[in-house]
Amino acid sequence: MAKDLLFEIGLEEMPARFIRGAMEQLRDRMIKWLDEHLIQHGDVAVYATPRRLAVLVKEVAEKQKDVHEEVKGPSRKIALDENGQWSKAALGFARSQGADPDQFTFKELGGTEYVYVSKSQTGVATSTILSAGLLDILQAMNFPKNMRWGSYDFKFVRPIRWIVALFGSDIIDIEVAGVKSGNITRGHRFLGKETVIGQPADYVEALRKGYVIADVDERQQLIQQQINSLAQQQGWNISVKEDLLEEVLFLVETPTVLYGTFEESFLHIPQEVLITSMREHQRYFPVLNDQGELLPYFVTVRNGNAEHLDVIAKGNEKVLRARLSDAKFFYEEDQRLDIKDALSKLESIVFHEELGTVGDKVRRIRRNAEKLAALLDVNTGVAESVNRTAEICKFDLVTQMVYEFPELQGVMGEDYARKAGESDAVAKAIFEHYQPRFAGDAVPASEEGSIVSMADKIDTITGCFSIGIVPTGSQDPYGLRRQAAGIVQIILEHKLPVTLPALFDIALETHQHFHDLKRTKDEIRKDLADFFGLRIKKTLADHVRYDVVDAVIASGYEDVVSVIARGEALMAAINGLEDFKTTVESFGRVSNLASKASTEKVRSDLLTEPAESRLYEAWKSVSGEYRQALQERNAPEALRLLSNLKDSITVFFDTVMVMAEDETIRANRLALLKAMDEDLKQFADFSKLVWA
Repeated sequence: MAKDLLFEIGLEEMPARFIRGAMEQLRDRMIKWLDEHLIQHGDVAVYATPRRLAVLVKEVAEKQKDVHEEVKGPSRKIALDENGQWSKAALGFARSQGADPDQFTFKELGGTEYVYVSKSQTGVATSTILSAGLLDILQAMNFPKNMRWGSYDFKFVRPIRWIVALFGSDIIDIEVAGVKSGNITRGHRFLGKETVIGQPADYVEALRKGYVIADVDERQQLIQQQINSLAQQQGWNISVKEDLLEEVLFLVETPTVLYGTFEESFLHIPQEVLITSMREHQRYFPVLNDQGELLPYFVTVRNGNAEHLDVIAKGNEKVLRARLSDAKFFYEEDQRLDIKDALSKLESIVFHEELGTVGDKVRRIRRNAEKLAALLDVNTGVAESVNRTAEICKFDLVTQMVYEFPELQGVMGEDYARKAGESDAVAKAIFEHYQPRFAGDAVPASEEGSIVSMADKIDTITGCFSIGIVPTGSQDPYGLRRQAAGIVQIILEHKLPVTLPALFDIALETHQHFHDLKRTKDEIRKDLADFFGLRIKKTLADHVRYDVVDAVIASGYEDVVSVIARGEALMAAINGLEDFKTTVESFGRVSNLASKASTEKVRSDLLTEPAESRLYEAWKSVSGEYRQALQERNAPEALRLLSNLKDSITVFFDTVMVMAEDETIRANRLALLKAMDEDLKQFADFSKLVWA
């Protein structure tokens, strides 16, 4: 026989950002507890709203499984001492299994006799252990932030107000922080009422009658359907960001979509400002036309039914009007701030106590950018724009708008710079130098934006490394991994002719110019190389197999564009060329013997066999083109040229005795292989490839 199990924790409203994780945690803990206690069960469903976390388990067995098992212990040789008595090891094994040595038997396994003990345990009724089990599950729950209430020492995400714990129709007795379990749940805070749950299977529909949509997926579909319907009726494009939809989903129990308006006079403010204000302060969805331009409407989701929506809309309009008025005030006030005055204020903002102010950082960015521009050999106009961008790229940090909405840094800088008379190239680069801001974000499109972005990011990374702040594990408070990945993205997107060591040298020289380094340059440079190596490995892993990643990384990753190109070319060859495995095997034969060579200087007059002469000529004929292809980052062509050596290599090994008795001849043949192997290893360490 089996019964359904329902466990609901009723709470004060939880922070929306905690709820999905808590819901999944409750499900996982319930499944783990049931499995550990050998209680068979069916499907597990979880539900969550701002005021509840619940799990419903179908067909939970009324009794634990009986256990019958045979446990292997030490071998006979270890279990018995020289007198034939049980040894300490055997007695310890008996204690660990709760058995008496008289219960031991011997069985042969792999030619050796071992002690075995048979154990049987009769399962107990599920109902007798559920109370302690559910209490353990609840008390083990963890959250990003907890709180206590009343005089209780117990901590939870929010105060617990009710608990429903049912096994079939039977109430499971639990008490937490003065709250006893029962079979009564609560509906919507204002529209619903207390409801008795007769059976766990009644839970979802009972809450629906109480104006609560408990199923998260159903609630999300309902919101999306209403938004889509409204957009179709009005001919709008309603901008729905996934993170905002997720937050709204966990702010409501009965969702009803409605819209309101705001004055068109606000539309002269940059739409990014209006959209940010609507999303961040009010959790509204902005409305756009077909051209992506903001319209004077907003969409919101009410936690309730469709009654009196006009009143609700007017209330929201009033609140939004005040928010947008603030934004308008900030925007107009900011434009009175001269860029030069803004830059002077950066001198009083601390970037890091050991790395100086934001003003200090700007000076480092400017020096880095100047050197990068020279390294990339940009034209004079671009170099001038790079210099000006680097000089003023952070000025908007002291504006009221960015203070209110930090996510608008760069956005407001671009707008204010244009209004202050800066060139389009500089204004655009101020915005772009923050890109990419997150995984999947666009990289700067312009040369100026790309250079200043890299100058900024490598300054932060090198500065932190120079004072011993190196990310470990999941700890990365300064977002250094994201910034390193951004540099890699920029280099790849624009195929910039800049190597990582050159970038490190620029940043290290700049930091040393402005302040003393706490660590040596070599230490910092090594940590930077390892750190960027991991970012490049991750980038490669998104496109190629793990063994291909290892193979090309082993040949060096200083040139980011080259290592990615080599990885992709190698993967394409593995997937597309039928005989590529034999080609790689021929490379392996070269590498295996090359390690025995003491020199790579080959004397052509000592090539006595036709096959070795042909191999030497074949290698010499492709070596120059091959190295040129690598230099030009043309990895497919470089690999094609290497592959042309396969037949000559095969004939060489089939007809020539490399380890000849004549020491001079032997050394020369090994030198030929070593010279070839040096070329091979510039592309990849082919020995790391794994074949099925």
